[in-house]
Parts: sequence; C-alpha cells; structure tokens
Amino acid sequence: MPKIVYVEHNGTAHEVDVAVGESLMQAAVNHAIPGIDGDCGGLCACGTCHVYVPAAFAALTGTPDELEQGMLEFAFDTNETSRLSCQIKATEAMEGMRLQLPARQY
Repeated sequence: MPKIVYVEHNGTAHEVDVAVGESLMQAAVNHAIPGIDGDCGGLCACGTCHVYVPAAFAALTGTPDELEQGMLEFAFDTNETSRLSCQIKATEAMEGMRLQLPARQY
C-alpha cells in the first residue's frame, strides 16, 4: 500500500495508506481529509476533489480525459498540475506522493 500525503492549503499534512487501485479521492474521504469532499462519489461530476499533482508524479497519474478537463474548467484556482483525485487510481509507484489541496473547492 503506497503512502500518499495530502497537504491542506494551510500546510497541514495527512499521510494515508492507500490501497492499490483505490481512487485518491476515495482514500481521502475514507480518512476524512479536510478539503476533499467528493460530493459526486467519484463520478467526475462535481470537481470537489481537485488536487495539484507534483510534476515528478505527473506521468504516473496520466492526463485528464475530456470529461475531467471539462470539470476542471469549473474548479477554482486550477493550474497545469490540477487533477480530480477521483480519476487517479493508486499504484505502488505513487509511494510518497504529496498532493497539494487548493484553498477552496468548487
């Protein structure tokens, strides 16, 4: 199980063991990480699981498909590293990844 670190906008970090194949959003919700709501339950329909993926891990998380890209257009404070965590499945190679959370969600 890789350890993923969710870092709130204020700098508070939460280290979570995430099962391989589990979405990063579901892991955050299961561990009550502040700032990840996952209102749509991981259906890529709300944008409340927006995170910033470190450049070093971008290749491991893939690129947003058309649906995710469309949802990101409605998210606050997006940048080139923005992703919806419901669309990223954990792999062992993600060990130690630090996801930054935005100041606010959609």
